[in-house]
Amino acid sequence: MSEAELVERGAVRRRRWRTVEEKRRIVEATLAPGTSVSQVARLHGVNSNQVFHWRRQYHAGDLTLPSDAPTNVLPVVVSDAPESREESTSDEPDKRHGGAIHVEFPGRALVSIESGVDPALASAVLERLMR
Repeated sequence: MSEAELVERGAVRRRRWRTVEEKRRIVEATLAPGTSVSQVARLHGVNSNQVFHWRRQYHAGDLTLPSDAPTNVLPVVVSDAPESREESTSDEPDKRHGGAIHVEFPGRALVSIESGVDPALASAVLERLMR
């Protein structure tokens, strides 16, 4: 029997390309307590091994939508300024007003960015940690 005849009879399936949004929706359906990955996969006409693969991608952060991309808005906690230091009598620039920014990636890293840091270096470090 030729491929055309098999296709006509529905015996040959064409590969269906799923969007990231579809993959996320299918994966998220499997995350509900008591849900069977196999049942969700069958419901959507997908092999359960494929859904498990998408789940690994999802948990690794590889199934992000453009709107899910890291944003420039991050939660900020402002703490009290440290005690006032003695007045500087040297010719060095006054670093008391420079301050520092502490960025925490829970369970991964705590980055302290102090005044005078190279902006390109700080950006590169933060972008790498946001992956």
